[in-house]
Amino acid sequence: MDLREIFNVSSPNTLIHLIAAIIILIAGFILGSLLSKLTRKILNELETNKILKEQAGIRLPVEEFISKSIKYIIYIIAIIWSLNQLGLTTRILEILLITILVIMVIFIILAVKDFIPNVVAGFLIYQKGIIKKGDVIRIKTTEGKVIHMDLLETRIMTKNKEVVHIPNAYITKHELMKIS
Repeated sequence: MDLREIFNVSSPNTLIHLIAAIIILIAGFILGSLLSKLTRKILNELETNKILKEQAGIRLPVEEFISKSIKYIIYIIAIIWSLNQLGLTTRILEILLITILVIMVIFIILAVKDFIPNVVAGFLIYQKGIIKKGDVIRIKTTEGKVIHMDLLETRIMTKNKEVVHIPNAYITKHELMKIS
C-alpha cells in the first residue's frame, strides 16, 4: 500500500500539494512558537511589565499578550497557506482576510502613531537614567524642575510655577541640558 492509496490521492500533483500543506503547517507552528519565545525574551529583557507597572500603573501581562498574539497570528497565516495549498480557500476568503488585516493595521497605526515613539523614548530615558525626578533641565527654551516622569511624558515645573508636559520623544530628539 503506497501513500496515494492511504490518502485516496488520484494524481501525483495532489500528493505534492498535500505534502506541501503539511510542511507549511509544521513550519508555521514552529516559526510561531520560536518568534513568540523570542519576543517574550526580548520584552522580558527590557523589563516591559515592570516598567509599565512602575511608570504607567498598568498591571497587565503585556509581555505574554504580545508574544501570544504574534504566535497566533503566525499560526493563522500558516493554516490559511496550508488550506490554500490544498485548494480549499476561496478568493472571497482571501479578500475578506486581507481587508480585515488592512483595516486592523490602519487602526493600529492611527491609534499608536504618537504613543509608540513616546513609550520607546520613555524606556530609553528610564533605562539609561538620562533624567530623574528632581533634576533641573533645559530643553530648547523650556527650563524647570522635573516633577513627574512616566513612559509617555515628563512634567517639569518652571520658575513661574507653570507645569509643562513634555512628550518623551521630544526629549530624546532635542538637546537636553541638565542644570543641576
